Amino acid sequence: MIVYEEKAPMPLPVKRAVMKFGRDLSLARRRRRFSQESMARRIGISVSSLRRLEKGDPSLSWGTIARAMYVLGEIEKLNQLLDTAKDDIGLMLMDEQLPRRIRSRKLSPEAGAL
Repeated sequence: MIVYEEKAPMPLPVKRAVMKFGRDLSLARRRRRFSQESMARRIGISVSSLRRLEKGDPSLSWGTIARAMYVLGEIEKLNQLLDTAKDDIGLMLMDEQLPRRIRSRKLSPEAGAL
């Protein structure tokens, strides 16, 4: 018997962020004077999927979101979402694990050039 775990409820900050993205996407589309039909065609989705995206439906795929960002000329922002070079927490955790001192090794005659 296979038991499936229920999905965890979506945290409120996540829900708010997804809904804000949808509102912002709608605003960006309208500022560019794209109709829903035109935008949906450019993304490669149905108008009903675009409406769901603009309402903040979290079930749409990352691929759909990425294509929408591309159509709006904002794909670079998606590349910067989790830039590891700017991950302050991750870098701090790595720095905490660095050794306090680096000691040079004593070379023995049979150790060679390195």
